[in-house]
Parts: sequence; C-alpha cells; structure tokens
Amino acid sequence: MCISVVLPAKNEAGAVGETIRKVRETIPDAEIIVVDDGSTDQTASLSAAAGALVVSHPYCKGNGSAIKTGARAATKKIIVFMDADGQHNPEDIPRLLVSIQNGHDMVVGARQKGSQASIGRGFANGLYNCLASWITGHNIEDLTSGFRAVRAERFREFLYLLPNGFSYPTTSTMAFFRAGYSVAYVPIHTAKRIGKSHIRILRDGSRFLIIIFKIGTLFSPLKIFAPVALGMVTLASAWYGWTWWHQSRFTNMSTLLYTGGVMVFLMGLISEQITALMYKDSGGKT
Repeated sequence: MCISVVLPAKNEAGAVGETIRKVRETIPDAEIIVVDDGSTDQTASLSAAAGALVVSHPYCKGNGSAIKTGARAATKKIIVFMDADGQHNPEDIPRLLVSIQNGHDMVVGARQKGSQASIGRGFANGLYNCLASWITGHNIEDLTSGFRAVRAERFREFLYLLPNGFSYPTTSTMAFFRAGYSVAYVPIHTAKRIGKSHIRILRDGSRFLIIIFKIGTLFSPLKIFAPVALGMVTLASAWYGWTWWHQSRFTNMSTLLYTGGVMVFLMGLISEQITALMYKDSGGKT
C-alpha cells in the first residue's frame, strides 16, 4: 500500500528523530514528510538527517496549516497523520491501514482511558465527542485525535474548510460524516509527550466548542436551529399561559417569542437546503 506519513512539528527536536526512526522501522517504504512549522530549534535539520522530507514554514502558521501543507506535499494514495512528539506509537499504523483496506475512508486512532494528558482534557474531549455525535448523528469515539489515516483524495476535498489551528481533526471528522464517507475507529494508547505542549486548554478549548457549532451549522443546520426554535416556542407558550391565567391577555412578549421561533426554524430549514446543494454532485446524489 502506498503510504505517506505526515508529521507536523514545531520545536520537536527532542522527539522527532526517534519518531521518524520508528516509522521507518514499521513501514520501511513509507514517504515520511515533516512539516516544520516555524521551529526555532533543530527540528528541521534532525528530521532531514533521519531521512524525512522536510517542508518548512517561514513562521508558525498553526498545526492545521502544517497538516494542509503536508497533505498537499504527500504523493501517496493514503496519508497517515501523527504527532512528532512521541505520543503516538508508529506500531499502531498497520492497524489503521487494515481498516482503510477494508473500505473506510478515514480511520482514527481513538485514545483509551489513561491516554489523556490530564483529567480536565479528558473531560473536555468527552464533552466534544458527545456534542459532535449529536450533531452528526454518528458515534464519535475521539473527535480531537491527531493520529489518523485517510484516503488522500477524500481528505483534500476539505482542505479549504480546515482551520489553521489545532482543530483540524474536529473539522475533518465532521466533514467526512456529512459527505457520507466511511469513518472507523481503532483503539490506541498514547505515551506522555516529549517536550512542552502547545495546546492551551482554556483558549483552545473554547475554540474547539465554537468550531463544533460552526461545523454544525455548516453540515447539519437544523440540529442547531431546531432546538433553539423549539425553546423559543415553548417559552412563548409558557409565558402566554401565565399571562392568560393571571391577566387574561396575550402579551407582546409571547408574540415576539412565537415569531422569533418561527423565523429561527425557517432559517435552519433554508440553511439545510443550502447545505444539501453544497454536497450535490453531478449525478444528483448527496
């Protein structure tokens, strides 16, 4: 199988060389691409010395930008994305590839209990998984895992959607589900990273939530708009019941809430139709 392994790296001199060596031992004929995202240490030179193709950004553009650069540089039909910091075990790559061979378009290494960097991050990832599962209608075991194998042709369809920050896994997973592509999960265990993490829980965590809802409105708008509309109509009915019982009248607030609920629902309905047209191919299928 033709494999490209893409390693986004920023100041990962302490681990990138060993990661490349392990990848080479596991898949000797793999194309290994290290995207040096504006590192200020020896990441680029150590990667080249280890035998990887190095593509360097002149300054830090973000993890998602490095992923897009790596996806464009890859020449093989299957791309494996993994961290360069020693967290992901290259020996798990063949397990991901088995699912690709079985017909899946994306296979995600789903981190098991004990593999999260902290209790707080594990709780946040669990919340993201639940929200994304509700929006997509599919069970998502690990939304934010950066260890995944994809069919290059499929993945490149969504490069324009991917943000430049740390949330490319979120966007790509939900995009694959919305497009009707097959996504599978393989349980993995991760090691403690070498070096300092570039993720900030409060800053990047809030961004992840915003991105989930952005993707939700892009790929399944009614999942977002319909509950809001229902809440407004319910509140309008409750307020109308209270004012009618106590004052025997229908208030402007109830009118406003009823009108707002209908408008929000219609906005969601129109958005759903626009989304369907975005994914309509020349054969008339979505």
